Amino acid sequence: MILEIATLDIQPGQEEAFEAGVRQATPLFMRSKGCHGLTLQRVIEQPSRYLLIVRWETLEDHTVHFRGSQEFQDWRGLVGPYFASAPAVVHVQAVVETQ
Repeated sequence: MILEIATLDIQPGQEEAFEAGVRQATPLFMRSKGCHGLTLQRVIEQPSRYLLIVRWETLEDHTVHFRGSQEFQDWRGLVGPYFASAPAVVHVQAVVETQ
């Protein structure tokens, strides 16, 4: 399992609209190849910053299949207008994990 972690800085005052856009966009992710779900976390110390964490089966499911899809274009159309800057994205894989 690969986690995509995107840091998203949102224009101040647009947080509610952004969150609504993410809720609306969730099915776009869920019907994409290799997507096993997502979570959106709001940073307490910086309320206009969010972490979007998406669980992908493989790195290519995100970087090739999703990013090259209409679903990605639709996602950006729903939430892109709220970005204050370009998202910063990293991919991680667990090496030690507890339950």
